[in-house]
Amino acid sequence: AHEVPVGEDQREHLELMRRTAERFNARFGDTLVVPEHRIPQIGARIRDLQDPDRKMSTTGGSEQGTVYVLDEPGAILRKFKRAVTDSGTEIVRGEDKPGVTNLIEILAVVRGVSPETVEQEMAGARGYGDLKVAVAEAVTAELAPVQERYRAIRGDADALETTLAAGAEKARKMASVTLADVRAAMGVGPARR
Repeated sequence: AHEVPVGEDQREHLELMRRTAERFNARFGDTLVVPEHRIPQIGARIRDLQDPDRKMSTTGGSEQGTVYVLDEPGAILRKFKRAVTDSGTEIVRGEDKPGVTNLIEILAVVRGVSPETVEQEMAGARGYGDLKVAVAEAVTAELAPVQERYRAIRGDADALETTLAAGAEKARKMASVTLADVRAAMGVGPARR
């Protein structure tokens, strides 16, 4: 890939890939693509709902601070209603408002609008409760088609296995071309036919 969409926390991994490709190309000729990262301005690092100083994570985050793709709508609403904010009431972003900033940015990303637009829309809200419900509803609506598709796919295990096998074969064919180019550049492995 020439461009790889990643979150801010994945920048290091992409930089490792870039350095590896650059070193290989410098030694063996222009063979590998040196990928560029595409990190969104808003939503590059979604924060844990219970500890907004940490990123939301399925492995290192808190259970109540992490929204899972397959969470039921009621669970999503509960998690957002319990999200940590601050003692204020003004719905604006700021360094001293990491929880509120996180909620505003999540809503902006899901709706496809700017955080400023969310702040303007929420200006008449009765407080953080309205913001939390708005975010929960937007996230639930965004995840609904994904969850529906998941249930449809998981319902037919044989079709799923067939699709996975076909995808693996397609990936092997695509990768074999690059592997052949790498081997030819290095002068190792079987000769090309």
